[in-house]
Amino acid sequence: MDLIVTQDGSHSIFAEQYGVTYHSKYGAVTESAHVFIDAGLRMKAVVQSDLTILEVGFGTGLNAFMTWLEAERRNLKIDYYGIEAYPIEPEAARQLNFADLLEVPQRQSDLLRLHTCAWGRKVQMSDHFSLHKKQARLETFLTTKRFDLIYFDAFAPQAQPELWTEGIFRRLFNYLNPDGALVTYCAQGHFKRTLKHVGFEVERLAGPPGKREMTRAWK
Repeated sequence: MDLIVTQDGSHSIFAEQYGVTYHSKYGAVTESAHVFIDAGLRMKAVVQSDLTILEVGFGTGLNAFMTWLEAERRNLKIDYYGIEAYPIEPEAARQLNFADLLEVPQRQSDLLRLHTCAWGRKVQMSDHFSLHKKQARLETFLTTKRFDLIYFDAFAPQAQPELWTEGIFRRLFNYLNPDGALVTYCAQGHFKRTLKHVGFEVERLAGPPGKREMTRAWK
């Protein structure tokens, strides 16, 4: 895994196994803020202050970190679940500059805690945010938990086609509470047709820098 700098100055990681980066080259923080925080968390926080969130692709922990910060700003209570098949090493996490870019350098230790806390059990990170990490492939992940919001941040379909199938999205649809939503950077036509086929109502939204569109899908 090689650390890279994206166009907004924030770090990402190049995953040699898949030949892609963890975040958009146009800006890791910018993309996460647009796709997952603005179009996902803030949208749901308008109607409820207690939220259960599932992230597919925990990766660098950026989405979790930004969600934690947002929960504190808005006085939310968030129960966060993250799935990751190949966790990054703590040494790599220690080098990530997200806390500086988000102007909370004093929270660098909290970013690192996201990576060093225990896997497989719920960890109360603060009064506003709990984390339950699961080291597993999405294809084998099963849960009785139900979620208000899903951050689908897997690698792109061309890199991980096994994660973009009808079977996967049917399962994720079932994991959502009524009126739950899934947000992702992807806006491919085949992908959106798959979402509709399993029961989602699909919404096209303006994408982050470098992408014309993104997708929000409702149960």
